[in-house]
Amino acid sequence: MLTGGMGGERRAGVLGHPIAHSLSPVLHRAAYRALGLAWTYDAYDVTEGELEAFLGRLDRGWAGLSLTMPLKVEAARHMDAIETLAETLEVINTVIVRPEGEGVRLEGANTDVYGVRAALAEAGIEEADSVVILGSGATATSAMTALLGLGCESPVVVARSREETEGLMEAASRLGVAPTIVFTPDAPEVMADARIVVSTIPVEVGATIGASLFPARPGAVLLDAVYDPPVTPLADAWVGVGGRFVPGTRMLLHQAAEQIRLMTGLSAPLEAMDVALVSHLSP
Repeated sequence: MLTGGMGGERRAGVLGHPIAHSLSPVLHRAAYRALGLAWTYDAYDVTEGELEAFLGRLDRGWAGLSLTMPLKVEAARHMDAIETLAETLEVINTVIVRPEGEGVRLEGANTDVYGVRAALAEAGIEEADSVVILGSGATATSAMTALLGLGCESPVVVARSREETEGLMEAASRLGVAPTIVFTPDAPEVMADARIVVSTIPVEVGATIGASLFPARPGAVLLDAVYDPPVTPLADAWVGVGGRFVPGTRMLLHQAAEQIRLMTGLSAPLEAMDVALVSHLSP
């Protein structure tokens, strides 16, 4: 198990592009306050081409990093070690920075899988069949893995093109999962047969799909990984055809809590983080 250490004052942050919308600073700063840690956590706009240089500047004052798109695959290539699951997926969203000699050792982990499962568990989902995953990138790969843990070995994956599914299909092969690939115009039809839908697609693509939805199966659940806006046009349309909606903020909360545990070695103060998140999002 990869764990960080508390130490004294430490630095952490979230990297991605764009990054201004990130709620990770809200969650991590709330956790540090609740845990009594004199740590800082900031957002850094970093592109794939800038990532290697940023990682090379990390020193012993750093505790860890959260990663969002488009860095989750690229970052895996620059780690000194990667936890087993993240290595299988070749997708990481967490970097633990550990002192080593005069420098540091970078260890990669994936907490998105944990976040998806925990968010679905809150909605009472303990097993999965008839699953549709919208999107085929890094977050979709993590969602596929989370749903495998709930018993789904053959999800339907909706992609814009077969070329875009290459990384997901390679991970599926290593995991023993057999996805069925369909393309975006068919999304409304396959969603009508689903009990669980996990969306990892941009807001505007979801809005297009939402405009053509069929009635949902009774009790069918949509987890939308997008959290800005908190209720996406796809989620609004899904509820309109009779489905249940789990906000992406629930996935975000739980994956951040697992990052806190990995970086600090302490149990995350989930309630304090949740209160801060709700307060931040309240009008």
